[in-house]
Amino acid sequence: MADQDTQRTTAVLLAAGAGTRLGRGPKALLRFRGRTLVEVLADVLLAGGCREVVAVIGADAATVRAVADLSRHRVIENPDWATGMGSSFRAGVAAAAPEDHVLIALVDQPGLTTETVTRLLASHRPGRVTAAAYRGPAGKLRRGHPLILDSSLRAEAAETATGDVGARHFLQAHPELIDLVDCSDLSGGDDLDTPEQLHLLQ
Repeated sequence: MADQDTQRTTAVLLAAGAGTRLGRGPKALLRFRGRTLVEVLADVLLAGGCREVVAVIGADAATVRAVADLSRHRVIENPDWATGMGSSFRAGVAAAAPEDHVLIALVDQPGLTTETVTRLLASHRPGRVTAAAYRGPAGKLRRGHPLILDSSLRAEAAETATGDVGARHFLQAHPELIDLVDCSDLSGGDDLDTPEQLHLLQ
């Protein structure tokens, strides 16, 4: 396990999308626990043990800045957000302190808990990728988010992020580097993508 006193982790919260499939505007602005989803999740990442949270916004950025209280976090705007998640991924990784590991989180996972973040940080090993995993209906673990990219791997992962793909190409090319951490007892790991999934905000 990495020494958290000497090797710190920056969380990158990808929150730039327009939420087109959901049809409710940017997911960052969805109401959750009486606040906006982006501010709730940013606070969860910080409370879970990340040194800093970089929230990457894009669609309707002015409204997100005005409505969401992100004063405890660093907010960067991705002017190329419409090209897909890859550009936000690259911008967020570039904004993190160069020596830090990077924890990648998605704004459309309202089930994220501080316990999940803490478990991932405690499980991370040098030179590895540490990913939350959740059990499907058949009981098999499937890789999900968040995931931690070791400081030694983040640059290569960012280089492969294109279109609507973040770390996926890098992870597919290097399965031997991935450690799965079962977080099924904490969350189902579901993404909020369609109107049928709005119950996740309850």
